Amino acid sequence: MTASTPAAGGRDQAGPQEPGYQPDPQRWRALWVTLVAGFMSLLDVTIVAVALPTIQRDLHASAAQVQWVVSGYALSFALALITAGRLGDALDRRRIFLLALSGFVVFSAACGAAPDITLLVVARLAQGLAAGFMAPQNSALIQQLFRGAERGRAFGFFGATVGISSAVGPLTGGAILALASGAQGWRWIFYVNVPIGVVAVVLGRRLLPRVRRAGRAGGRRRGRVDLPGVVLLGLGVLALMYPLVQADSGGLGRLWWLFPVGVVLLAAFTQWQHRLVARGAQPLLDPRLFTTVRGYAIGACVGTLYFIGFSGVWLVFALFYQHGLGYSPLRSGLAVTPFAVGSASAAVIAGRLVERFGRTLTVCGLTGVLVGLGGTALLLRFAPLGAAPWFAAPLLLLGGVGSGFVVSPNITMTLRDVPVHMAGAAGGALQTGQRLGAAVGTAALPGLFYVTLGRNGHYPAALFTAIGAALIGMAASLALAAYDWRRDRTPGRS
Repeated sequence: MTASTPAAGGRDQAGPQEPGYQPDPQRWRALWVTLVAGFMSLLDVTIVAVALPTIQRDLHASAAQVQWVVSGYALSFALALITAGRLGDALDRRRIFLLALSGFVVFSAACGAAPDITLLVVARLAQGLAAGFMAPQNSALIQQLFRGAERGRAFGFFGATVGISSAVGPLTGGAILALASGAQGWRWIFYVNVPIGVVAVVLGRRLLPRVRRAGRAGGRRRGRVDLPGVVLLGLGVLALMYPLVQADSGGLGRLWWLFPVGVVLLAAFTQWQHRLVARGAQPLLDPRLFTTVRGYAIGACVGTLYFIGFSGVWLVFALFYQHGLGYSPLRSGLAVTPFAVGSASAAVIAGRLVERFGRTLTVCGLTGVLVGLGGTALLLRFAPLGAAPWFAAPLLLLGGVGSGFVVSPNITMTLRDVPVHMAGAAGGALQTGQRLGAAVGTAALPGLFYVTLGRNGHYPAALFTAIGAALIGMAASLALAAYDWRRDRTPGRS
């Protein structure tokens, strides 16, 4: 196997005893720096949602303008991921991570200080771009710093970060608004990133490993980036995501034609990547990741399908509790806290078990999520609303435990056989799929909630319908994970 060919079946980095691997004594401290930064960037996808009404009133913005505070961040975040991962592989992950984190801090401050909605949206777009450049370096640094069982534990913490940041966004936003009273209190949702980010930059400069780059590594030139691929991929992802982020203002009806355009552009991107590989050049995203790296293609699909339901369901719960039951943003966030607690606890445990149980954890976890969220939807649909949120807590806890056994093991199993020199691009592609899934879920599920509500004016029925749709995506993810699990258990298959 040449240095430029991905591992097929066996692990590229098999364990802590592999030749040439010297454990970095600072690796666990470095991991926590990247996890804190990753937590901030992912939290900012959802934390702002609870403050949108306040922002709209304070800045005299229209509903379409204020929606871009959320959707613009998600869009620029997703656009940057794969290109940022490839740049980290080709150049210097440490430098790109620190530059992106510094930019994230600066643009967070700019968001908090924005005097009008236009500058706030521009700052959010820049903040999302910085987050997108930072995110793939997290998983790549784990690939670089850890091996064997330690890598599973590290990805366990990483998976916990992904799950918790998505689940506690509304709670954190509600708590900040409750503490920072007054019309300008929403600005602290952005300012809170500044001191945390500054500390992370200082610690990152001390703890993140420096990598010496030679002109050639294993016969490969390291510094070139596929610019035509960047353009094709960026335009393709933009065409797919733009109608979704504009869904609240009728984007799906007006911009439906962008979906086939995006498919054509991504098909052209795929063909271009195959041509580069055939010529021995360096692609932006090596197609062999999906064809020869064991578990990568299925793991990416499992993650994308799961995030369709996982991301959108929190907006639906927020609409139900705040509009349907009259809860405050803080109380609404507290109502779904059992899910976050279960997810955080299980993800760390799953990271220790994934080397032993593999895809079995994902199958069991998805089953737990389906039972937990399905039971919650049934309970909130038919039980008396005054007591239903209390009775739903154990079911949400079960769903959270299941989620912890999905996100963390799936990330580990998807990326564990990826060669370290491709870790950034692979992590970026995996997270791009998750962002696309999240965009579909956050556009479709609240839309379905409002359609059902408009027909009968019954909030429990609207919640039940929207969560039911989310469970369809999760069931598809379970079917794919079960197929992979059974294939692994079949003698003679790998």
